[in-house]
Amino acid sequence: MYLRKSKGKAGITRQRKENRAYADRIGWRIVAEFAEPDTTAFAKIGEEDAPRPEFDKMIEFLGRDDRNPPLGILAWHVDRLSRNSGEVRPFAAVCVKGGHLVDTPRCGSYDLSLPNNRKRFRDDVSDAEGEVDHMIERIDAHKAEAAAEGRWLGGRRPFGFKKDGTRHRRSEAAAIAKACKDVLAGTSLASIAREWNAAELRTSGGNEWDPTEVRRVLLRARNAGLMVWRGEIVGKASWDPIVKERQWRAMVRVLEDPARRSTPGPERRWLGSGLYVCGVCEQARLRVGTANGGYPTYRCRGQGVHVSRAAGPLDEYVGEHVVGRLSRPDARDLLMDDDRADREELEARLLELRAELQEAESTPARSVREARKLAEVADLLAAEITEVEGKLIRPDRAAILRHLIEADDVGEAWLETPLDRQQAVLRALFTVTIHPAPKGRPPGWKPGQPYFHAESVAVEPV
Repeated sequence: MYLRKSKGKAGITRQRKENRAYADRIGWRIVAEFAEPDTTAFAKIGEEDAPRPEFDKMIEFLGRDDRNPPLGILAWHVDRLSRNSGEVRPFAAVCVKGGHLVDTPRCGSYDLSLPNNRKRFRDDVSDAEGEVDHMIERIDAHKAEAAAEGRWLGGRRPFGFKKDGTRHRRSEAAAIAKACKDVLAGTSLASIAREWNAAELRTSGGNEWDPTEVRRVLLRARNAGLMVWRGEIVGKASWDPIVKERQWRAMVRVLEDPARRSTPGPERRWLGSGLYVCGVCEQARLRVGTANGGYPTYRCRGQGVHVSRAAGPLDEYVGEHVVGRLSRPDARDLLMDDDRADREELEARLLELRAELQEAESTPARSVREARKLAEVADLLAAEITEVEGKLIRPDRAAILRHLIEADDVGEAWLETPLDRQQAVLRALFTVTIHPAPKGRPPGWKPGQPYFHAESVAVEPV
């Protein structure tokens, strides 16, 4: 007996009950059951068939069975067995080879060794396939109309909203709004996940948060009151936004920055891990390992160890530069610097460049020479697009630095700032390059102190 339900388990019990009653009437005995809730037997044109592991197990089970008389297959309706015309031939081949009859309470019996029965089975499967095709067409038309009007398309309750998908759930919406600001300020997704879990917030499915799930929720355009249809933003939604569109788009640029680590691995414990640059190869980023003496050490991971420096004193030295810069009287100028009036100009320029690139790529060339010229133009446009996108990807410096600049004691506030936020501050202010240090003890060295050569550390404003 094969049982299948496309969505949920409701209906499986009804199928089983009716099948058993039918089996009793025709004198069949159930020897095995294969049930698949939440499983479709339909495949869209051009897409792979959906996996049906229990169906495959049933076919394998029939292939191994050699009893006489052979087993039959019982399903409530032919559309439980298949809604895919492409499956008919291989399924019929199994049934014919093993002498397996197909019987259903709703569609009657099929002896697939007979041509007329194969035709009727094939036609019934095709009808079931066409029914789903037409149903999808109706649903798509309804959803397209709803999307054009900015109405919710239904589905599981989105985090941040009530069951109707339009009204905000206050605590969750507040968490999303704060998280957007935190991302712009340099907070990691792992930190946000821990914060949400500590606040006993849960996903719409009732699970705890991890960085991947937090990222998925924050990237939703619906949080900015925007409507998405088939992966594209098509206009304003009918519900109120949780965050302003401009803020949401800025956060998206940060999260989708190619330079951002998608799999951060173990949480960093050192300020410059992955940030400090090797002064020899000028490319490799320094990571912290353990030196022979057992103390943490920054090392270049390029070909050979170009530079090596004790982690604690180096981080302390760089931290002093950060605190010193943010304690200066002109520190507030850093906040004004980020209120860039040219952001809108950059965004407008980006749209122009993309349009020009599309035109260059679609313009037919009348000669080899013209084709080369168009390719050169396309390369130049692509390079400028990358440059403009890089400027837009940078998170707002004001959001990163404000809590330190406005603190009564910058040094104390720096020490209390979480590491991920400290790293964001460092990225916003300085590039730190570690050059080889001279051998020997530095001037003023005292027994028990590490060897630290400050003159070999270049801390330069970005």
